[in-house]
Amino acid sequence: MTYRVLRLILSLVAFVALRPQVSGLHNVPRRGPVILASNHLAFIDSILIPLVVPRHVTFIAKAEYFTGRGIKGRISRWFFTTMGNIPVDREDPRAGQRSLEDARAVLERGGAFGIYPEGTRSRDGKLHEGHTGVAWLSLAAHTPVVPVALIGTDKVQPVGRRFPRPYRGVQIQFGAPIDPSRQLAAGLRPAQARRELTSHVMDQIHAMSGQERAA
Repeated sequence: MTYRVLRLILSLVAFVALRPQVSGLHNVPRRGPVILASNHLAFIDSILIPLVVPRHVTFIAKAEYFTGRGIKGRISRWFFTTMGNIPVDREDPRAGQRSLEDARAVLERGGAFGIYPEGTRSRDGKLHEGHTGVAWLSLAAHTPVVPVALIGTDKVQPVGRRFPRPYRGVQIQFGAPIDPSRQLAAGLRPAQARRELTSHVMDQIHAMSGQERAA
């Protein structure tokens, strides 16, 4: 119930302040495992996507959001726990693999998992090469990937700005699901299959977002 109340409040705030334009939402299945792979322009990306998708979407979040002290730390821990985010310790050398294993567990329970193939927020506004973790997850869990393009969230919270600001040009586009069955059936080497699938996902994100690709 707490999640539903928080989601309702945040949805109202987002509608008033941003009026995001959402398209292609029919491409997100209402049930069953799915990976939402998005470009990443601002912190609020991980809030906006769950607000517009009509099902619970789990994201990975820095462990620091769960371990802070004082009132701010308690609020942060309550917020990210209520949103269902999974903490990951970036200082752990196995953090990347652990986060993928946690994500696979979400998918095996029939859930939706959000991931940023670039690995981190783009600080120059360009679309950077995707890491193959998204493909590993899709191939390991036999789960489709829905590419997501966010446009304008960097205007809401530009690099270096601590708090978001109202901006009415935000767009969220959901592309057609990408099925990993071709790579699974092609007999490709694992590394080749992961790179091919990742490239396909990034190509679709680029086609929707119109971002310049990083060299």
